[in-house]
Formats: sequence, structure tokens, C-alpha cells
Amino acid sequence: MRKKRLASLVAAAGLLASSVPLLAAAQASAAPADAAYLRQKPAWHRCSADQPASYECATLKVPLDYRRPEGRTIDLAISRVRSTNPAKRHGVLLMNPGGPGGSGLDLPLSLGEALPREVAERYDLIGFDPRGVGASSPVSCGLTDAEQNFDRAYRPETFPSDVAWARTVADKCREKAGSVLPYITTRNTARDMDTIRAVLGERKISYLGYSYGTYLGSVYTQLFPDRTDRFVLDSGVDPDLIWRDMIRVWATEAEPAFKRWTRWAAERADQYHLGDSPAAVSKTFWDLVARAEREPIDFQGQKIDGDDIRAARALFFYPAEATPLVAALKEAAEGKPGSASDALGPDFDMKRALAGKAAPARPAAGKPATAEPAADNGIAVFWSVVCGDTDSWPRDPERYRRDAVRDKAAYPIYGDFASNIKPCAFWQRPLEPATPMKKRAAVLTVQNEWDSQTPLVSGRGMHEALRGSRMVLALGAEGHGVYLADPNSCAAAPVTAYLVTGKLPAKDVNCRMVPGTSPLRPGPDAAPAKPLPFPPSGPNRF
Repeated sequence: MRKKRLASLVAAAGLLASSVPLLAAAQASAAPADAAYLRQKPAWHRCSADQPASYECATLKVPLDYRRPEGRTIDLAISRVRSTNPAKRHGVLLMNPGGPGGSGLDLPLSLGEALPREVAERYDLIGFDPRGVGASSPVSCGLTDAEQNFDRAYRPETFPSDVAWARTVADKCREKAGSVLPYITTRNTARDMDTIRAVLGERKISYLGYSYGTYLGSVYTQLFPDRTDRFVLDSGVDPDLIWRDMIRVWATEAEPAFKRWTRWAAERADQYHLGDSPAAVSKTFWDLVARAEREPIDFQGQKIDGDDIRAARALFFYPAEATPLVAALKEAAEGKPGSASDALGPDFDMKRALAGKAAPARPAAGKPATAEPAADNGIAVFWSVVCGDTDSWPRDPERYRRDAVRDKAAYPIYGDFASNIKPCAFWQRPLEPATPMKKRAAVLTVQNEWDSQTPLVSGRGMHEALRGSRMVLALGAEGHGVYLADPNSCAAAPVTAYLVTGKLPAKDVNCRMVPGTSPLRPGPDAAPAKPLPFPPSGPNRF
């Protein structure tokens, strides 16, 4: 499904204008210049004794509700690493890793190490935990591990329990954090970014945002166009598709990725034995799913059913990683483990691998010494944002059932997962409408061709929505996150040039990756690459 076929599914941006009280005040993008929270001064201190002294932290107070700036406040944790050459300093570079719900406090360290020297010289690197996240007055809904999982296949017999789950999540969030969650939105986080700008004494800010961070950055360009400097939006979220249709993009774009995978596996039939043509590989896969549906496959003591296999939709964007796993499952289904299973090792966790969680977790290096937020902090913020940013979510469970049935047939890998009911069906109405992309935004968007989280159709949608933007597209490249994520990316040079000079390319840039140069997903039998700060958790986040 391409953008033009999704357009009919997207609600108009102004649906709430006639029903939301105080909307005019809520839509105001600028605060009074003399507002007290804009006059505060950060009390910078060393973030942690075991981290460099150059890595500093501070806590700001920001309004919970920007319509009532003298009312309740929440904490906003920020960090910085100063420019390495003050004589060449241009300004500040804020950073966001995505999510929604991802912590960005350690980005000045974790990304700063990878920044080219000429970029590090020009900016104070500024990290922050978005409101509600991590050290920024973290929120929780008190959700169990099972309640945090929203990878739910549609089945007629389980749909009532799916509806009950969605309602339970919404109810628990309302009961535990209902006074705060309505204000955990992208628009308010963009306002927080402008508060950071003001208290740092900067006229404008520059920005490097990944995945969900691209939408956050785009909203800032619309609320504060005169304060937008050099913005890099890496792995784009299409503003026209927030947020249900962005989740459904995971289903539509899994299909071309799957077809690409079948070609890759067929070319290596002698090694993996999945079929010597794309059609044969596809048949092998769907026979395996059907076999697992009849009786779960026993893989080294783990029971793998058909939904477990289909939920691995992100894997097919990485053929070199997907193929050994499918081959090992085929061996297990046939009751004769062989070379594919042996290559994975006796302790390989197939369920985690299929769920996109096989890579080691990002270490906590760079985090200041603070109490850990609740385990559901990330997903609580996720739902707050995706439900609270837009009123386009259907309210009738029957609509989700119909969509899931239709999309399972149209996009059999992940269609029903994507369209099944979500807690937003029972969330309270948003306080503000979504942000229309009407103002010119001379920013740089960056995209890998084979990105599983924000697929190419989404990245192109962001580029099209932001008039005046340029796009750098790495053809043939895999992985979520481009700049700094892959040191070999052909997209790195134009991004660096823009951050250094402020000059956008004269036209869009298409470059092609040399096959075999990306170290991001080398396959399950290879040594793991250094963990990256995005996506923040699992395969189904932005």
C-alpha cells in the first residue's frame, strides 16, 4: 500500500477544532518572553563519577500544560558535551533517538563518539529525556509484561480478549497517570525543546532526530519555524500517517521485503535448502507457518507457532539474518537438526530472535546515576504519544476486526497484527489536533532503502510533506538509522557537509551502498556489532 492508497484512511488534521475547549491557547507555539520557566538557568554538574567530566547534566522545570505555564511543572532532564573547538562553535545540536519513549540523555556520549571532528567542533551536543521518559518525571501505567506486548495476531476466538487487553491498558493508564498522560504528546515535547533553546540562550537550535525523532523535529519546524536551524531527520515518519497508519505500514512494506528475501534465499539454495526459486522459497516459508499452526515447532525446547514466525516481519528486511533462522526452523520441523541449527548454537533463543530481541541490550554507559523508571515507562509514553497526538483512531472495536480480517488476507505476514485493536480505541480524546505540515522547512531527510521500522514509503512521505526539504537516500542499504549508525554509509558525507556548512544539497541525493559493506546486521553466526541507540526497544517501535 502506497501513500496515495492510505490517504483515505487518514483523518483530517482539524477534527477537534469545534470540540476542544481552549484550543486556540493550546495551539499557540510561542510562550511570553518573560515566562518564568524561560528565565531559569541550568545548574550543570557532572552526570556520573564514572563518566567524563565533560559530560554534564541538569534538570529544568517545564509546564505540564503550556496553556497554563504558571501551573503544575514536571522535570526535564538534559545533558551536554561542549563543542571541542569553541572558536568554530556554531550553536547547539539537540538529539533524539526515537520511540516514542526512547531516552536521549546519553546521546551526547554515545553518538558524540561517532561524530566527525568537524561536526563535534561546531556544536554543543545536547541530549534530553523527553517528558515522561527516564529521568524526566517518568510515567507508568503499572502494566505487566504481557500487557506491554501489542504484537497480537487476529483470530476470531481471541479477538474478545484482544479488546479486553486494549481496554485494560487504557484504563490502567488513566487510573495511574491520567492527570499527566494527556500532556505527553509530540507537540508538548517540541515546546520543551524550545524551552531548552531559550534557557541555553540560543536564538535557534539545530537537531539530529531518528525515527519518531523525525516527527518530533518536523513538528518543531512547524511550531517554531524562525527558531529552526540545521535539522537532520533520519529514518522518517510520514506526518500524514500518524499513528495507526504508520503501524500499518509495517504490514504493507513487509511484503516487498519478503519478496526480496525469497530472491536472496533462492540464490543460496545450496547453502540453506529453502528452494531454488523465489516461488519455492515462499512455499517453504508458508508451509512452515502452516505446520507450526497445526502443531508448534519444537526448537531446542521452545515451542514456535505460526504467529511467532509471522510476527518476525522485520527480519525479512535483513535477508542474511532471516535465512539462517528460517532454515533452522525448517530443520526442526522436519525433526532433523542440521547445519543451520548447529550454526546458531545450542543456547540460541529463537523466540527472542523472531521477536527482534536477539541483539544484546544497549549498555547503560553514559547514563547518570538516577533511579530506574518503571519497566513499562517506555510503552506508557509510546501509547501516550500515539494515542494523544491524533484523534484519527477508530473508537468501534468492530472496525478493527474488519480491518484485521481484510489486511490479513492482503498482507499475510503482518497485516492482522498491524490492524488489530490497540489501546487508542479507548484512550481519552486528545487535547489538541495533529500538527499540519504547512510551513516551509529547509531540512535534510535521510533514509535507507530497506528500513524495517520507518520503511522507504514513510521516509519519502516525510520528505514530500516538508516543503523545502532535501532527501539523501542510501539505495540498497539495510538498517534503521543511517547517519552514525553505519560508518560505511554512502549518506554520511552529505549529512556531515550540511551540519558543517548549513547548506542543503542543490537537489535530492541518491547514493548506492556497495554490497557487503554494512556491519549492522551481519547474521546470527557473526560477532555482534556495537549496540546502537536506536530503535529504543524491540522491532516494533519508531
